[in-house]
Amino acid sequence: MGSFDLAPLWISLRTSVLAAVLVFFFGVLFARLFLYANGPVKWLTDVLFTLPLVLPPTVVGFFLLVVFGRNSPIGRFLGGLDISLVFSWQATVLAAVVVSFPLMYRAAKGALEQVPVDLVWAARTLGMPESRIFLRVMVPQAWPGIAAGAALSFARALGEFGATMMIAGNIPGRTQTMPVAIYFATAGGHMDAAAIWVAIITVVSCIVLGLMNYYNGRQTVKNAAGGGI
Repeated sequence: MGSFDLAPLWISLRTSVLAAVLVFFFGVLFARLFLYANGPVKWLTDVLFTLPLVLPPTVVGFFLLVVFGRNSPIGRFLGGLDISLVFSWQATVLAAVVVSFPLMYRAAKGALEQVPVDLVWAARTLGMPESRIFLRVMVPQAWPGIAAGAALSFARALGEFGATMMIAGNIPGRTQTMPVAIYFATAGGHMDAAAIWVAIITVVSCIVLGLMNYYNGRQTVKNAAGGGI
């Protein structure tokens, strides 16, 4: 098999970490913005933000190509700035963000919805501004669910394949993530290399999910002992 190139591992980790950070902040932000939405706004936002979770990844990749391709308005604007998004490392991050965002959004929104309303109103009667109520009251109460969403988003970004192939392609050392490396190694008959990548991505995913369960278990014990905030 020759020397084993670890570039897909580093590309996947860089992509997943950056995507998880972006998804964390935007997922929590949008979950808060639309937490109390009702009627058509609630329906539209829930459908729009959850859609990438149920669509086939290749369909998500197609939409990304339509929106960010060189012939699209955004693509032409970026081209005028001498920025080419398609088939770049940034495209792998974009694909990972889009497909993992629904997990973070749904987890954060579900966790925030479980925060006791009495705590929020008590903070308001004390004159706390809404931003401080969110950061000091709601986020700590919802943190286990938010942390779980972050971990799941990272794992989802790590395993992203279809949308990445559509918008980023398979460029060794640049856009070839571990799932892409597995596909092309298998297609080329290099089953040993594919098995190594499968083992690596499985171990990393198990570590992330194990840490999430460990953290949530400690938080549950801590909250039970401390009686909340």
